[in-house]
Amino acid sequence: METVLAAAIRQGVGLPYGCQDGACGSCKCRWVSGAFELAPYQRKALSEQERSAGMVLTCRMHAQEDLVLECAELPSADMFPVRKMPCRVQELAFPAPDVALLRLQLPANESFRYHAGQYLQFILRDGSRRSYSMANAPTGEPKLELHIRHMPGGAFTDQVFGTLKVRDILRMEGPFGSFYLRDADDKPLVLLASGTGLAPIKAILEQLRTQAGTRPARLYWGARKRVDLYLLDWAQAQAQELPWLEFVPVLSEPDADWHGRTGLVHHAVMQDLPDLSGREVYACGSPLMVDAARADFIARCALPEEAFHADAFTSEADKAATAN
Repeated sequence: METVLAAAIRQGVGLPYGCQDGACGSCKCRWVSGAFELAPYQRKALSEQERSAGMVLTCRMHAQEDLVLECAELPSADMFPVRKMPCRVQELAFPAPDVALLRLQLPANESFRYHAGQYLQFILRDGSRRSYSMANAPTGEPKLELHIRHMPGGAFTDQVFGTLKVRDILRMEGPFGSFYLRDADDKPLVLLASGTGLAPIKAILEQLRTQAGTRPARLYWGARKRVDLYLLDWAQAQAQELPWLEFVPVLSEPDADWHGRTGLVHHAVMQDLPDLSGREVYACGSPLMVDAARADFIARCALPEEAFHADAFTSEADKAATAN
C-alpha cells in the first residue's frame, strides 16, 4: 500500500521529507482527521510524547480514508518531477580510504532537474534502493557527482569499492528530498557538515557561487581524523576565492600534527556564534550530529526552529532499527 508521502511525491504535492524510511523525522506533521495505519518507525524520529499529541510521519502513514493533515508545504514551483533513468559511471576516485567520489554520465536526451541539496536513489538488482546526495549543483549538463562512504557488508558500497568500473551502467531515480537552499531568505548562512555530509553542502556552495550578491556563509566541516576531510584542499580553496565564505574544519580525534579546531563540530559553531537568531542553518551528516545541533542551536543559541534545515544520513542499519 502506498504511503501518504509517496502519493504526495507522485502527485507533485510539496511535503517536506528526507529518508522516506521512518528514521529521520523530516516528514513529521500533525494529524487532524481521518483513519490511517502507521508502519514501524524509529522512536527518535517520532517520540511517544509527539505521537500522543497527534504528530505522525507521512513516510510511514497509510490512509484508510480521506485525511486532513497540518504541515508545512513547499511551493509547487520547487518540486521537480521524479524520474527513473540509466546512468553510466564516468569516473571513480578514492580521495580517502573509505570514501569514493563517483561521477555519473546521464543520457544526453534525458532531462534531470534537481535542487542543490537533493538526493537520488540507486535501484539495485533485487529492487532495494540506496540513497546518495548530489554533490554538484545543477548546471544543465547531464553529469552528477556523488560522495560514497564504504559501509563494509553494504549491498551497494561493497560493489563501489570492489567491482564497479568506469563505463558500468547503473539505474537511478530522483530527485528526492526537501533539503535545499531557500532562496526567499537573505539571512547569513551556517553550512554544517560531518563526514560525507559535505556532499549536498558542496552542491549548495556551488549554487551560491553562481548567484550575485551572495549572503555571508560559514562552512563548518567535522570529521574524526585529517584523512576523513577528503576534500580539504577544495574547501580551503573556496574560502580563499570567495570573500563571503569562511571555512572551519573540526576534528574530534585530532592527529598529532593537527593545529586546527577540535571537538564536536556543532560545538565549534556555538563557540563562534552563540547567537544564531539572525541566521539560517543547513546541516547534513550523521543523525547524531544533526539531532544534537538542532537541539542545542534552538535551545541555547536562539535559532528559530524553522531556520534549521537538515538532512541526516541514515544507513540501512539505521533504517532497520524501527519500532512502534
